[in-house]
Amino acid sequence: MPRGLYRFHQSQTPHFITFTCYRRRPHLNAPSVRDQFVMARKRTRKNYGMFVYGFVVMPNHIHLLISEPQHGTIATVIQSLKIASAKRARTNQTPQDSPFWQKRYYDRNVRVHREFIENLKYIHRNPVKRGLVESPADWQWSSFRHYAEGIDCGVTIESWRNRTPAPDPTITN
Repeated sequence: MPRGLYRFHQSQTPHFITFTCYRRRPHLNAPSVRDQFVMARKRTRKNYGMFVYGFVVMPNHIHLLISEPQHGTIATVIQSLKIASAKRARTNQTPQDSPFWQKRYYDRNVRVHREFIENLKYIHRNPVKRGLVESPADWQWSSFRHYAEGIDCGVTIESWRNRTPAPDPTITN
């Protein structure tokens, strides 16, 4: 691990994760390849027992806002996700002997609600900032449409939309 980089696990805080394709190549440029990543993330979420709060799949990188897994560590989750998605996403444009992902990933603990919201907004605005679409709602490979419209984005998102309010004990039928 590079000097000065500390990862705090078992902190019970969400993690903002970023990882990139090898040499920032656009391995995720094709919609079918991005779909494969979404499916791999869905399986990884279930296998490791973690919450996904937000995500975006860009042509050459990924942003995730996730909880700590119930099984394993963030590192094993990212490793599993990278391996599964690379196996499924290989195309003729991506030679089998060429790496699909950069080896490392960026991980930051999200400690306060304001920072959580800023990270979620950053994730959802990324396709607009990169000039891929005019509105975050136009990018299919993001959790934005879940938050804005309640549309299924391929994986369960843990958000206020999923929460059913508890019955009010003061209300009687």
